[in-house]
Order: sequence, then structure tokens, then C-alpha cells
Amino acid sequence: MRFSLGSARLSPFLVAAAWSAVLVFSGLPTAAGAAAVADTHELSLAACLEMALANNRRRPASRYAVEMAEAQHRQALAAYWPQISAQAGYQRADSDPNYVFPSYTFSLPMGGTIPIEIPGIGSVPVGSIAVPEQDIKLMDRDSYRAELRADLLVYDGGMRAGVREQTGGNLEMMRQEARRTDLEVMDSVRRFYHGAVLARQLHQLGKDSLARMEATLRLTETMYKEGAGAVKKTDWLDNKVMVESLRGIVALLEKNELIARAALANAVGLPWQASVKPADASLSFAPFPVQLDALVGSAYAFSPDWSKVEAALRAAEGSVRSAESGHLPKVVVTGELHRWWNDYDAGMATRENKKGWTVGVGVQVPIFDGFLTSNRVAESRARLARINEERLLLQEGIGLQIRDIVLGLEAAEKAHDASLRAMNAAVENRDLNTRAYQHGLVETEKVIRAQLMEAFMSAQHYRALYEHLALQSRLDLVVGGEVLKVLAGR
Repeated sequence: MRFSLGSARLSPFLVAAAWSAVLVFSGLPTAAGAAAVADTHELSLAACLEMALANNRRRPASRYAVEMAEAQHRQALAAYWPQISAQAGYQRADSDPNYVFPSYTFSLPMGGTIPIEIPGIGSVPVGSIAVPEQDIKLMDRDSYRAELRADLLVYDGGMRAGVREQTGGNLEMMRQEARRTDLEVMDSVRRFYHGAVLARQLHQLGKDSLARMEATLRLTETMYKEGAGAVKKTDWLDNKVMVESLRGIVALLEKNELIARAALANAVGLPWQASVKPADASLSFAPFPVQLDALVGSAYAFSPDWSKVEAALRAAEGSVRSAESGHLPKVVVTGELHRWWNDYDAGMATRENKKGWTVGVGVQVPIFDGFLTSNRVAESRARLARINEERLLLQEGIGLQIRDIVLGLEAAEKAHDASLRAMNAAVENRDLNTRAYQHGLVETEKVIRAQLMEAFMSAQHYRALYEHLALQSRLDLVVGGEVLKVLAGR
């Protein structure tokens, strides 16, 4: 006997293909060589999210990136403070520093003379005097020196403000990147959690379908052996082929459930030996309040991608301001306190020279740098213009993404309602055919077809539930996890 579903033949290969399609539609993770693990944790979705945020290794990397950006921002702010430094040192020369005063002769003006007493000769009038060469010691060769210096940049043409804006924008970009990492982790955990629930439901559906098919097989065997009705051994053999094919599919569903639990354990940061059993036994459904215009408008306030490009704009504007400061002068006020220790008290080592202070003002005016500053400004302005264009593209992209997700949610809700009605009808149809078959009122073909149709419609319904939850999780990722709360409060 041949079983047909509409115009298609109902064979073991068709059954396997149908269940394989269900597995593909479910979107479950697959892997080879999986085995059951003993370290099983039963966790709710909230507990999984909390554990993932505590254990996921991507989050520390994001936090370190934020710390680096914060340190860079503080480096930029340091330019607003005076730069104070202290120096001390000891110096020993190979000999005492000296100054040689050369010999010279000078004559008295107006041809005059002065008397000079010469022993043994007496007073001698002299009209010119010769001074011999003199070796003058300036200081001792051992010296100690201490110095305290302060520099304050008074005017920089906007350089510091530009660098501050640049590093502040980079800091905000890193914060938004870290926030996006958290959202991606939460999205992964939600999808894996719902996938594990779906895998459990599909596995249970397979076991229930197998149990009903086995009961039908036993009934078919009894009916053909007793010779009641039109049931023949060929009907029993075809039914047995279906049962054994379904048994293999149930084994595959069991493996997928174990893999889904292991994937969820990995997502929450547990070791590979662990397995997480979802606390929810079934997927939930709640209609989504579709408000596309309000959703897109609010998304710009909460999306990490949008906030990141806004921060990139601020950083680019700071880069332009910093580059333009190269055309303007710089003014610096300097101050210095010094103390010098030297054992000599003459020459340069006088009391006035050994200690003191100085105050000064320095001005640097750029005149010509080979057009370096002009090209830096041009580069910064081009970068700012590029980011502005990317901002416009992102604005459209976020709107299209949200529109696509909202349309998907609407389709998923319609699919949920339709599949629910189809599943209920399939359940009722299977129940009626099973009871009629017990009284010999229908053929074996209709009973098996009704049972397979119930399983297929149930799997389709579970898949629609999963798709609806997965789309909500994706929307949470795109808009930053805050828009749903905003809409819920309206």
C-alpha cells in the first residue's frame, strides 16, 4: 500500500526530509561528535544573562579599551596644568675653571706721569704702566646644583581644546563599543536560550509522535493478524518503516537538544563539560507593539552604533581644531628657582649667582612650514566630511534595519496565529482519525498522515514562536536595548 499526502508519496525518505526541514528551520546550532555531559545547570533566562555578563571574556577586553581611552583623555587634559619639574645634580671638573686676563700696557692721558718708588733708586716718573697676564679662578671644580622649573602654556591657538575634544570623542566611542559588546553577548544568550527551549520542545514532540506511531503500529499488527477489516501485513510493514525512520529522527533531535544546551553553557561562560537546561519548558509569545515611526525615532537616542558615529564626529571636529592651531602663535610663561653650592666665594661663585630666580615669557610664531599645517587641516576636514556622510548612511541604515525587523515581527505574528490554528486542527484531525481507525472506519494511510501532519504543524508553530523571539532580540541589539522600555511606558 502506498501512503500519499496530497499528490506526494508518503515514504520514509519523505518523512526524514520533512523532519530535516524542521531542524533547519529551527535555527539550532549543530556540531559533530556531541556527547551527554553530567555537569548540568538549570537556569532561567535572567540567570543566564547575569552569568554571561559576569563570565564572558569579550567584556574585559572592552573595558580595557575604555580604560585606555580614559587615560588618553586625561593625558590631553594635563596640558591645561603647569608643567613643573625639579632637577638636581653634582658636577666635578678635571680642574678649577679659570679665566686668563691677558697682559696689557696703558699710558696716562695727556702725556702725564706718575711717580713710582723703586727701591734703591727712589722716585721715578712713569708715563705708562704694564699689567702682566693674570690667571683668575672662577669657581671650585666641585659643584652641586638644584633647580625648580615651571612652564605654563597661556595661549595655544585652540590646540589643547581640539585634542581634548578628540580624546573625549574617542572615549565615548570606546564606551559605546563596550555597550555594544554587552548587547551582543545578551543577544547571543537570548537566542541560544530560546534555541535550547525549542530543541527541547522538538525533542519532546518527536518522542510523543514516536509513541503515537508505535501505538498505531501495535494496533495495525493486531488488526492484520486478527484479519479484521482491510488491514494487511503490507500496511503493518509500511507503518513499521515509518516508526523506525522516526526513531532515528528522534535520536537526532535528542542530539540537537544536548548540543543546544552545551552551546548555551558556552555562551554564559561555563566550561565545555557543562550543560545548561533552560528553566522554561516552552517558548512564550507576546504580541509586539509595532510603532515603526516612534521606534525609529527613539532608536537614534539609544543605538550604540548611532552614538558611536556621533562621538566620531566630535573627535573629527576636535582634530580639525587642533590642526588649525598650527597657523596661530603659542605663548608660554616660564619660571625658575635655582640654588648652587660651590666652595669658592669669588669669581663666578658669588652669593648673588649661587641662588636666585627667573621669570620669562616666550612666543612662538609660525611663519612657513612647507604647507604642512595646511595639509593637516585639509586632511582633518576631509575626515570630518567622510564621517558626516557615513552618519547619513547609518541614519538610513538603522531605519531600514528596524523596518525589516518590524516587518519580520508582523510576519512572525501572522505565522504564529496561522500555525497555531493549523496545529490545533492537526491535533483534532489526528485524534479523530485515531479513534476511527480503532473501529476500522479509516485506512492506515490516513492515520499515519494525520500523525505526521500534527508533528509537522506543531514544529512549524514552535519555529514561528522562536522566530518571533529571535527578532525581538535582534531589535534589542539594533536599538540598544532601551527602545522597548520606552515604548512599553507609553
